[in-house]
Amino acid sequence: MPQVFKMGPYLVYFWSNENEPLEPVHVHISQGVPSRNSTKVWLTKNGGALLADNGSAIPLNVLRNIMDAIEAQHEYVAARWLKHFGEIRYYC
Repeated sequence: MPQVFKMGPYLVYFWSNENEPLEPVHVHISQGVPSRNSTKVWLTKNGGALLADNGSAIPLNVLRNIMDAIEAQHEYVAARWLKHFGEIRYYC
């Protein structure tokens, strides 16, 4: 479970096993520790972040701040994904 960054009590991370074939680039977000009920956010080609599922019920104002941080670090997140998984593609 590679941690990408931490924002307050929230972890932004990848699961090491992201299915076969590999899913498009995305991160999971959860409070405290990684969770199967984590929130999932896709990264887009144009540098955006798109909410897939708020499984961990992060309050929307907090989630928006985290998504803004993901967008601001888009290149870093994509580079970490590529380094970890060896390939990258985008949801949209």
